[in-house]
Parts: sequence; C-alpha cells; structure tokens
Amino acid sequence: MTKTEVLTYPVVEMFHSVQGEGHWAGTSAFFVRLAGCDVGCWFCDTKESWNAKRHPQHSVEEIASAAIAARPAIAVITGGEPLLHDLGPLTQALRSRGLRVQLETSGAHPFSGHLDWVTLSPKPFKAPHPSVYCHVNELKVVITQAQDFAWAEEQAAQVPASALRLLQPEWSTPESQQLIFDYVLQHPQWRVSLQTHKFLGVR
Repeated sequence: MTKTEVLTYPVVEMFHSVQGEGHWAGTSAFFVRLAGCDVGCWFCDTKESWNAKRHPQHSVEEIASAAIAARPAIAVITGGEPLLHDLGPLTQALRSRGLRVQLETSGAHPFSGHLDWVTLSPKPFKAPHPSVYCHVNELKVVITQAQDFAWAEEQAAQVPASALRLLQPEWSTPESQQLIFDYVLQHPQWRVSLQTHKFLGVR
C-alpha cells in the first residue's frame, strides 16, 4: 500500500497486552501491528509482517472500536514498518476517542500521524528519514555487536536532547547483554532496555 490518505490498513494482528519494552514497560497497551516492511532486519521476530498483501485490510473504525473495547492505558501502533502508511487518519481516530497513541518505528519513511509518544528504533539496514528525528521521545537501539554503539551514538546526536536513550540486547545474541551492561556503566546518558514480555512468555 502506498503512503496515501486511506481509510483502511493492512493489519497483521491486534491484541491487548502490556508494553514489554522501553519507558512504558508494564503499561496496559492495545497493539495494532500493521503489515508491510522493507527494512529487512535479520533478527526481526515478526517477519510474517513484511508482506502487506498477505494480511487483511481493516477500516479505521474497526481498529478504533477494537482499541476502545480493550480499555487500555495506551494504544501502540507497530509493525512491520508503520510509516509505510499514512498514519494520520488512524491516529486521529484513536485520539478522538480519548486514547493516548504511541508509535514504534524504524523511521525508514517520512513521518505522519498525530502521536503522544514516538519510539524510534533505527536500523543501519535502512536509515531513518530526516523528518522523523524531531518527533522522537525515545530512542531504542538494538545492539548485536560492539560496532553497533557507533551507530547508536550517531542516531542519538540527531534526536532531541530530551529523548530517552535506550540500548536493547538482541534476543538471540546473549553476548550483547554484557556489551550493553559495560557500555551503560561508562556512558550514563544511556539506559538498558529489556524485552520483558519475552521473559514473561507473553506477546
């Protein structure tokens, strides 16, 4: 789907859980996982979301109604790469119903939408679009090897000074945990972020 004004979106899944990562970890959240991604991270744990054509279209009203029915503290739009789509209609519908709306994105496409919180998780495979950086509330960089810290610092230099800076171990690379632990001790502007939902065994 091209980035145009649309009233439907390809949806992989919608579910009510708790936010497992970052600043809002532990918060009741309704997740809307949009389909479509062209970033191609080898460690992606939702590769089934990459091909948007394999997933059904849902109207803005259907998505908003499902979110309201769950009565979450926040609504989280994730993917795939959600910025492949114009998020204006969807985020406006969610916020008009009183929901706080958050975005989880690699930033690989131009920014869109009306958001209360933006989590940028940039990937070196496809760098963020310049329009994304100024909206970032939380920078979350996945670390697999020591060389990734240079990428993290490069990205940190482009987000607002107020943005939280988080380093997250890649789940299938245990050695990344020690790398991050040691780095944060020497660079206190960064924090450690863990995927707590995986430890809990929930989505």
